[in-house]
Amino acid sequence: MQTIEIGQIVETRYNSGTYIGKVIQDKGNFLLVETLAVIEHPTQGDLHNRGQVDGVAFHERKALAEREKFNARKRDTVPFAGDVPTYADSLQEAVQRKKEELQAENTPFNQLSLERIADLEEHYYNKIYTI
Repeated sequence: MQTIEIGQIVETRYNSGTYIGKVIQDKGNFLLVETLAVIEHPTQGDLHNRGQVDGVAFHERKALAEREKFNARKRDTVPFAGDVPTYADSLQEAVQRKKEELQAENTPFNQLSLERIADLEEHYYNKIYTI
């Protein structure tokens, strides 16, 4: 495992999304990370019953906000190499990739996920970027 230092730019998973962030504090098994960009948009729906829409709570999950701080597991965190995109550009690209992935197969789960993402775009993301 690579050593990660305070102030370092990292790639890490949080819940079902992947982010680029800056390490703020070492907290033992976790790192306090400030969100800089989105790599992978979080998965919609019930993570414990993937692919199901009936009889489950189908959660709407938005990406972490720019500069939002979160506790990342050290084991899920690696140094980031490359240029850090702007938050708005990275969010827009991550949403587009997730939509394309969901549109590739017409299932009730994918359709409901696309509806949740459309709601996020309309009510939240449009404040960050213009579609």
